[in-house]
Amino acid sequence: MPADASAYRALMLEAYAQHPSAFTSSAEERGALPLQWWESRLDVAPNASTVVLGAFQGAHLAGTAGIEFETRAKARHKSTLFGMMVPEAARGVGIGQALVEATLALARARDGVLLVNLTVTDGNTRAEALYERCGFVPFGVEPLAIAVGTTFVAKIHMWCDLRVPGARAVGA
Repeated sequence: MPADASAYRALMLEAYAQHPSAFTSSAEERGALPLQWWESRLDVAPNASTVVLGAFQGAHLAGTAGIEFETRAKARHKSTLFGMMVPEAARGVGIGQALVEATLALARARDGVLLVNLTVTDGNTRAEALYERCGFVPFGVEPLAIAVGTTFVAKIHMWCDLRVPGARAVGA
C-alpha cells in the first residue's frame, strides 16, 4: 500500500547500499527519487503493471519482492520478478520463499501470463537455490551485466514456466 512507501524506500536503500552487486539500481540513484515514485510502485490497482509485495513481522517490513507485467502486445505473456530483498536479520524463516511464491501466484492469476523471468548475481548461490526450489531454471549468463565501481558482475538469467506443473512453487 502507498502508506508503506517510507518503509519500502528505507529497506531498498539499505539493500542497494549493502548489496550493490545484487541490484542494477544504486542507492544514490534511487535515493534521489521523490517519495511519490516509491508510492507509485505500491499501486494496489487490480491490473497494475508493477506490483510490489511486502512481508511483515508485526509492524516491521521484513522483506519485499516485486513483479512487473509486460504491457507490450507481443510480450504480454511475460513478467519479471525484481527487487527481492530480505534483510539478514529476517532470513532463515521462509520469508524469501513466501515472497517468491506470492509473486508466482500473482503471475498465475493474470490472464495470459505464461512465465516469470529474473536475474540473480552470479555467485549468489543462496538466492539461486531459493529460486530453483520455487521452480525457476537458469537459461543463460550475462557477462559484464552491471558495473559495481570498476568491477563488472555477471547475472544468471532464470525463468519459471507457469504452464509446467512441476514448476509450481513449493507449498503453492
